[in-house]
Amino acid sequence: MKQSSTKRQIRLGEIAYARSGDKGSGANVGVIARAPEGFAILRSYLSAARVEKFFKPLGVGKVIRYELPNLGALNFVLPRILAGGASRSLRTDAQGKTLGQAILEMKLTIFKRDWMRLKLPVRSAQSQGDEITQPGVARNATL
Repeated sequence: MKQSSTKRQIRLGEIAYARSGDKGSGANVGVIARAPEGFAILRSYLSAARVEKFFKPLGVGKVIRYELPNLGALNFVLPRILAGGASRSLRTDAQGKTLGQAILEMKLTIFKRDWMRLKLPVRSAQSQGDEITQPGVARNATL
């Protein structure tokens, strides 16, 4: 069986909401599943390492993940991502409010069986590319 037929790529925002904010020079990002099936996907595919890699261009430290199963959510602590925090940082988003929106653009490659459980609409082959969008990086930029 072809590799492309056993996996699908989804945008995190298709299965989750997010909230974020500052915690000193770090930030908190909560990712909340839209449905119970989505929480199973989050638990399996959205690791602390994956989030750390996604936010690496912003200088994030070692990311910590906390599970909140009663809420169907994951909480990520992103140390040092705010470059000193709200009162010291020269970043446009010194309070980290846009980090939640940025993480929703993350692409997750999931097994087709998991995708089928989500009951998401079928998309064209063109939208199944391997592109990974990272915060602060243009879609066509070389990372």
